[in-house]
Amino acid sequence: MSVTSINPSVKTGTEKQYFPFTGQEYLESLNDGREVWIYGERVENVAEHPAFRNSARMIARMYDALHDPERKDILTAPTEWGGFTHRFYRAPESVQEQVAQRDAIAEWQKIAWGWMGRSPDYKGCFLATLGANAEFYRGFEDNARNWYRKAQEKTWFINHAIVNPPVDRGAGAEAGKDVFVRVTKETEGGIYVSGAKVVATGSALTHYTYVGHVGQVPIQDPAYCPVFITPTNAPGVKLISRVSNEYRAAVLGSPFDYPLSSRLDENDAILVLDNVFVPWENVLMHNDLEQANRYNIHSGYLERASLHGCTRFAVKMDFLVGLLTRALEVTGTNEFHGVKSQLGEVIAWRNTFWALSDAMAKSEVPWKNGMIQPDPQFAGAYRVMNQLAMPKVKNIIEQVVASGLIYLNSHAQDFKTPEIRPYLDTYVRGTGGIDAEERVKVMKMLWDAIGTEFGARHELYEINYIGSNDVTRQTNLFGAMGNGVLDYCKAFAQSALDEYDLDGWTVTDLVGPDDVSILKA
Repeated sequence: MSVTSINPSVKTGTEKQYFPFTGQEYLESLNDGREVWIYGERVENVAEHPAFRNSARMIARMYDALHDPERKDILTAPTEWGGFTHRFYRAPESVQEQVAQRDAIAEWQKIAWGWMGRSPDYKGCFLATLGANAEFYRGFEDNARNWYRKAQEKTWFINHAIVNPPVDRGAGAEAGKDVFVRVTKETEGGIYVSGAKVVATGSALTHYTYVGHVGQVPIQDPAYCPVFITPTNAPGVKLISRVSNEYRAAVLGSPFDYPLSSRLDENDAILVLDNVFVPWENVLMHNDLEQANRYNIHSGYLERASLHGCTRFAVKMDFLVGLLTRALEVTGTNEFHGVKSQLGEVIAWRNTFWALSDAMAKSEVPWKNGMIQPDPQFAGAYRVMNQLAMPKVKNIIEQVVASGLIYLNSHAQDFKTPEIRPYLDTYVRGTGGIDAEERVKVMKMLWDAIGTEFGARHELYEINYIGSNDVTRQTNLFGAMGNGVLDYCKAFAQSALDEYDLDGWTVTDLVGPDDVSILKA
């Protein structure tokens, strides 16, 4: 089955009117011969494999929501071609549209409680720029415009892989010549590429993968700078998956024991391209080092990715505030003075990300061809704060819930075992009439959020979201240098320095100390 064989469209006369996948259509579209590897075996159908099947069904919920009459107006917008698509796939031209896109992101993220950062709308941060910024892809402008339309027509799930594998880093960039993605042959029909990219988060569940760059192309050879989109099932595309938290949860536990791992694991993979053919219509850059090196700043995706990431994290913070509050109620510590202070700090973090999401959504920075963008200053602030928040929130949870996170029985089956159920009912009960089963249910979910491999992976994910810690901080500095904010701040501080010298005040409205000083010259 080809990736285009599941086509969510209906014919109206001689024209096709395209609509998003339904959940079932999405699940069926994954059975297309893609090459996904895990535990030494090739996966026959990711939608049915225990390493991926429930995560795939959570994405299917998102697609179904696009057709839900109660949510469709929040989530979708009409296209210029007679159908509808997720709002974030469209280029916004007003604050109202941008706020509506943010609200659509939040509504979709509520389905996964903020734990699926690479949901299909994530790549809307890039796809929506292709129409307005087609000229950036010089020589391939029509391809950019076509993908802007194509992505909306079918609401394809497109992910990205943009980081070079960190191998032989101490040996310099040249050591990666046999590793980094490169063009190996050019033909009348397209290009052939080989190499690898990481980390292809969620790519096993996508229809296409966008392959590009973050930062400078490490090898300044035109062969190493292609930017393109490839179907997940294209011959030669291979995904080598990390361990599956979903599979582990099924083998060693149950949904009761691993309620997040069991359904929200966006498997990260190594994307291997082994002589993959990319037709010209899927190429966005080729033999253009200058443009490839400018992508991260000039393509327009970064601020929109920040809006998506910030909103998604704000939804996750809503979830964590609610779950932590419930855990404190269960243990009976919710009225302790120090605990209330710590919970208040978590709520402050939550409020910070909603405020930054608001600031980005409600800002209006003119961009290309009538499109607007979120303010890069708010986007840059989010990218730094995001790296600080999750470790801090996790630490607070560990402090205030403490041993409650591990003072738990091993499995849901324990509660069905008559020999030990009375002991659990007595010794693991909660506070204020909360029974042991409810207490353990809450604590196991909280532990899955911060303590299991699923939780640890999410902490690492947030710390490194949209760039390294150094890069995210430097973008704030470079932005302030470029837009005049740094000069303004320096001048503002200098205005206070200029009001005095060794002889006292240099302004006339302040009174010197000569009449009272005992240290007169």
